Formats: sequence, C-alpha cells, structure tokens
Amino acid sequence: MKRSTLYSILVAVVICTAPLLVVAARVGQAAPDFTATASNGKTSHLFDYRGKYVVLEWHNNGCPYVGKHYKSGNMQRLQKQWTGRNVVWFTIISSAPGKQGYVTASEENEYLAKMQAAPTAALLDPTGEIGHLYDAKTSPQMVVINPEGVVIYDGAIDDKPTTDLSDIAGATNYVNLALEQAMAGKQVQTPATRPYGCSVKYPGSAY
Repeated sequence: MKRSTLYSILVAVVICTAPLLVVAARVGQAAPDFTATASNGKTSHLFDYRGKYVVLEWHNNGCPYVGKHYKSGNMQRLQKQWTGRNVVWFTIISSAPGKQGYVTASEENEYLAKMQAAPTAALLDPTGEIGHLYDAKTSPQMVVINPEGVVIYDGAIDDKPTTDLSDIAGATNYVNLALEQAMAGKQVQTPATRPYGCSVKYPGSAY
C-alpha cells in the first residue's frame, strides 16, 4: 500500500472517531456542563445551578434495580428530603428509542405522577450525550456535584447491590453521606464506588 493511501486512511479514521473522544466526568474535577429538555418541556442548563448542590440520578423504569428504589419509596424519599434542602435533583433517562427504559415526555410525566416522584426535573437524553459525559454505566447511578461545580461523588446509590427491597433499611446510602458530609464542611469519605444496576441502554448498545 502506498504511503499516501495509508495516510489518507489514517486521517479518515481520526476524523470519523473524533466525535467519540469525550472526556468523562471524574471525582474532584469540574462537572461537564450540559443543556437538556425535561419531560415538562422546560430546558435545564447545569451551569445555571452553580451555587447549589446537584444530584444526577440515572433512571430506567424497566430495570429491577431501579424498581427496588421506587417501589419501596426510597428514591422518592431521597428526592423530597434533598430538594427540601435546596438541592437540585435531576433524574436522567439515557435509554435510546426502542431500548428498555426509553420513554416519551408524556410517558415519563405519567410515571412521575404514578410513583409520586419528586425530582427537580426528569431530563430526556435519548442520544446518550449526557450519559457519556458522565460515563454513566448503570441505572441507577448517582452523581453529586457541589456548589462550585465539582463532582464530589460518583457511583452506586448504596452498598446493597441487589433487587431485594428489604435490603434498603440496613443499607449505607452513599448519596446521603456525600451530601451530609459536604454540607457540614467535611471531606466526602467515600467519593466513588462501583455502580450497580442495569446497563445504560445507549444507542447502539447490544441490550
């Protein structure tokens, strides 16, 4: 193969793959900014909430691990507890059309009402753009951002990676810990854990 031909192929590969080279969020680093449309039709821009704590919750209503926290009322309690303390809570749905967990805006609004959920907003991310920005791997996966816009927690909701509702009572809730410690001016003792749940159903994913 001629050198010029090989060079052209390499250039083409770089150009085609460049959009995929996304630097994901990391604990201790600035949270990537994003703009998304919520199920209520309003637009949410993360940067607009600088000065407040923000929780990102990856959601898939067909996932039994998510179901554990909604059927028990655990997730709703967390949402109400922390939004009541001026924390912004975004539920994020990164399932692609045709994949488990994908919903239209009206379907998500019906779900929120049925489950009496109380996030600040449910953000629709069918392209997976936000999910990839935060390297979200599972639903649920939780991210906590401090008022300075820095990620201070990323990982599982708690230390009980099961679908058993009875586990919740004795679980260590990492979201509660991160927010309580940070608000008290303390360092978050467990800033990262391995998330558990169903894989996020991105466009092109096998499942």
